[in-house]
Amino acid sequence: MNKMVINHLEKLFVTNDAATILRELEVQHPAAKMIVMASHMQEQEVGDGTNFVLVFAGALLELAEELLRIGLSVIEGYEIACRKAHEILPSLVCCSAKNLRDVDEVASLLHTSIMSKQYGNEAFLAKLIAQACVSIFPESGHFNVDNIRVCKILVQHPAAKMIVMASHMQEQEVGDGTNFVLVFAGALLELAEELLRIGLSVSEASVHFSVIEGYEIACRKAHEILPSLVCCSAKNLRDVDEVASLLHTSITSKQYGNEAFLAKLIAQACVSIFPESGHFNVDNIRVCKILGSGVCSSSVLHGMVFKKEVEGDVTSVKDAKIAVYSCPFDGMITETKGTVLIKTAEELMNFSKGEENLMDAQVKAIADTGANVIVTGGKVADMALHYANKYNVMLVRLNSKWDLRRLCKTVGATALPRLTPPVAEEMGHCDSVSLSEVGDTQVVVFKHEKEDGAISTIVLRGSTDNLMDDVERAVDDAVNTFKVLTRDKRLVPGGGATEIELAKQITSYGETCPGLEQYAIKKFAEAFEAVPRALSENSGVKANEVISKLYAVHQEGNKNVGLDIEAEVPAVKDMLEAGVLDTYLGKYWAIKLATNAAVTVLRVDQIIMAKPAGGPKPPTGKKDWDDDQND
Repeated sequence: MNKMVINHLEKLFVTNDAATILRELEVQHPAAKMIVMASHMQEQEVGDGTNFVLVFAGALLELAEELLRIGLSVIEGYEIACRKAHEILPSLVCCSAKNLRDVDEVASLLHTSIMSKQYGNEAFLAKLIAQACVSIFPESGHFNVDNIRVCKILVQHPAAKMIVMASHMQEQEVGDGTNFVLVFAGALLELAEELLRIGLSVSEASVHFSVIEGYEIACRKAHEILPSLVCCSAKNLRDVDEVASLLHTSITSKQYGNEAFLAKLIAQACVSIFPESGHFNVDNIRVCKILGSGVCSSSVLHGMVFKKEVEGDVTSVKDAKIAVYSCPFDGMITETKGTVLIKTAEELMNFSKGEENLMDAQVKAIADTGANVIVTGGKVADMALHYANKYNVMLVRLNSKWDLRRLCKTVGATALPRLTPPVAEEMGHCDSVSLSEVGDTQVVVFKHEKEDGAISTIVLRGSTDNLMDDVERAVDDAVNTFKVLTRDKRLVPGGGATEIELAKQITSYGETCPGLEQYAIKKFAEAFEAVPRALSENSGVKANEVISKLYAVHQEGNKNVGLDIEAEVPAVKDMLEAGVLDTYLGKYWAIKLATNAAVTVLRVDQIIMAKPAGGPKPPTGKKDWDDDQND
């Protein structure tokens, strides 16, 4: 079995080679260090067998402890036994290498050494290494391992990149169904290889009908069939219970076991901010992750939640009137510098009084407008904080421009660039602003009691960051599913039911085509089997049996029957009754984008790649740390 190792530099790698593991770890125990040294000596002397050294030395020490407890001498006995083992070893020789210049024989000898580290690839690697070794084996017989060099190349295959681009397009267009795009496009390319091997051309020729055109015909046919597979439609997207049932499938694939709770939670968040116009914006559903408790402790707030602390003494305000400033909450600073000569104590007392009076007047003017909460996007001066406390004004600092803009949208405020008193139209309003503690994390909550807030926040709780990241991805997919339903309310059965029905009907259509195009059309239909096959394998049942049962049931006219993932044996059930549904629009775009990606790859007859530039790689992260460039 492989071992997952994290070294002192927090670098993670997976291996089962003892020498590699020990090279990365800093062993502290003296006895362990001695065994590590023996392993290093084995690596230098032989180059393999380091695992045996570790295991055998560890076993000797473990058994020596038992001997010492009963009062026996260990060292001399071990040395005698070692000499005896060396005497016996020659009698255990079963064969010898006959011809080290024969690639096939050398490959068979290397087979065992490679298998322990690359099971499944041992035959190919053994042949590869044997060819390299034999080609430079000198007549003198003195082989130098340094003459074999290894060049590690990270393959960035253009075909794989093309499929990834299609997956990204699906993410942008629908927000879910990216796995289907990857699986279906990969199946199309894999089956296209079989078509090419039997003689079909990639591009259209005088006699041959191309694979590309066959795929395109089948894709158009799939889009014609898809509307007939619609099993139901969303009736009321303002009903929380109905929306929760529609989001159930999207969440189950990511958070099995928590789908009922999360579906209700996300449905509440989406319905609460669904505008009358029907144009739903997924950015208006925010997620705040707070470590601690469990997923079932998550909640929805109509407003925004920030993992911040208030700057001043005021920690709670009811019926809040909010003034928002994008500038620092500080006094004006002159660009020039000067030197002041102070001669008396009175001059020292009066030196900063003018600045204090100016700041006092500014904060008082803001408070006189009725504003009792100030939100600033810059630093907060100590003097300004003092006067904010004096006039009982709550002060919150937000470092992110994105957070500032979203808050303005939530409370209906206008961000002011200068520290001037806001007019009534520029101030925002919410029912309460308070400092709360969730777990051991301080948060500031801008809350709307009525369900008419422009933004809704889902506060996620979890025991680990990884768990909350997984739940956040499920939330993102579910919110995008709700957005798709606002555009097209039609739903198709999930669980592989739609794919099998498409495969059945497209196969029948292919049989009616008289030309060679029928082969490509049938392979396109066969590619749909990849989805129920993947579901079956993930469920731990035999895929071939499940697909056979699905075809048999669909031949009887049961279009809504798909895989029953909860059964311990290959079984099927009605997906409409089970509530396992996919969006029509998501399936439509996934088929289209996957086909386009596969066809684009098949159109290529030559790949031209430039040599990668040297030096450090350009950053691949987001252009702006707070996502502000997307607004």
